[in-house]
Amino acid sequence: MQSQEQRIKELVRENRELKQANEIIRKAAGIEAQAETGRPPK
Repeated sequence: MQSQEQRIKELVRENRELKQANEIIRKAAGIEAQAETGRPPK
């Protein structure tokens, strides 16, 4: 069984990765929305 400290480190790392993925998705969604309205991306 892993220690709580190891588990917390894993969760922190996973959380960071998910936040990065979310940011990429958010940016992609913004670009997609701008493309649909015909506005050039910033």
